Amino acid sequence: MAQVAILHNTLDFHGGADAVCLAACEALQLEHDVTLFTISETIPSDLTDRFDVSVENVSVKMPRGATMIAGTLSTVAPWIGPQLAFRSVALHRFFQSSAAAFDFAVSTANEFSLSLPSVQYVHYPQFRLNRLSDGAPGRLNQLWSRLAGPDRTDLTGHDTTLLSNSSWTGAVVEEIYDIRPTVLYPPIDSVSCDRAWSNRENGIVVVGRLAPDKRVLDAISVVDRIRKQGHDLHLHIVGATPRAYRSYVTRVAAAANERPHVSLERDVSRDQLEHLLCTHKYGLNMKENEHFGMSVAEYRAAGMVAFAPASGGQQEILDNRSDRLFDALDEAVSLVIRAAEIDEPPTHSPNRFATERFQASLRGHVNRLVS
Repeated sequence: MAQVAILHNTLDFHGGADAVCLAACEALQLEHDVTLFTISETIPSDLTDRFDVSVENVSVKMPRGATMIAGTLSTVAPWIGPQLAFRSVALHRFFQSSAAAFDFAVSTANEFSLSLPSVQYVHYPQFRLNRLSDGAPGRLNQLWSRLAGPDRTDLTGHDTTLLSNSSWTGAVVEEIYDIRPTVLYPPIDSVSCDRAWSNRENGIVVVGRLAPDKRVLDAISVVDRIRKQGHDLHLHIVGATPRAYRSYVTRVAAAANERPHVSLERDVSRDQLEHLLCTHKYGLNMKENEHFGMSVAEYRAAGMVAFAPASGGQQEILDNRSDRLFDALDEAVSLVIRAAEIDEPPTHSPNRFATERFQASLRGHVNRLVS
């Protein structure tokens, strides 16, 4: 049994990266002593129902004042952005003072320069973004990169394993660091649905954080246009509402309240979410260049017909199908209408991204380092 540190910059956004973090904690806690290092207002037990995980054997360490720091960053996020790289720098500084007590580290918050063997899971690179041909690193990314970012040599040694959530993300990592990570898709279990396709509602479900990058207001616009063309589809928006995005949440709520065909359901339980997925035919994601697209994978796992922008890792989830991927709102409208007119259930396997597969692979990578 080894001493394992899991690094995760924040649990406050209640999104796919946090699901990966908690699944990693759950996977490793039975064979190792696991300590989660984070800077969050949210504690892991707040998310166990949402992500259907058990992490009772995981210790949590946060720097003094972490809750206040995390709360302040969430408060100012509408004006300065979520500042994930800054949070990572602060976490890196805090962890390095304790690193000697651990045998190895697992980062579920992207890439770091670490002083001990590590498995590093990259959702999207957070440092050296100025090396991207089409990147928008921001004014301070080079500073954060100097403080906590790795060089290529940090990531290519025999004691570092680099993973990415999709081939698309892996290509971005390769452009920055000239190293291609191993793809390990995030954990998404199949959803047990006993309702026949013909008995599902002609409705669309949008799942995810209520945040500007998720383009939830655009999803409402898509459904408005579908209805104007004579198709009686309704929309359920199901999302976490972190404080960092409160102004956007207010706008989404106002738009939903103006439309009887749009329902907004905030911070629902896992059972409620699965009920919505199993009783509706269509799932929609609007975020462009989604690094993976866990909501799209959930639609697939629930036996829904899913649609997403033709960019990012979500193309891999939808097998690059031209009848499921769109480049503009008008095209999204046309694809949904066409699917509604054909009205055929999907034929893909719902088990492609199972949690058991993710956890077994992660344990394998960790145990190779231990041995």
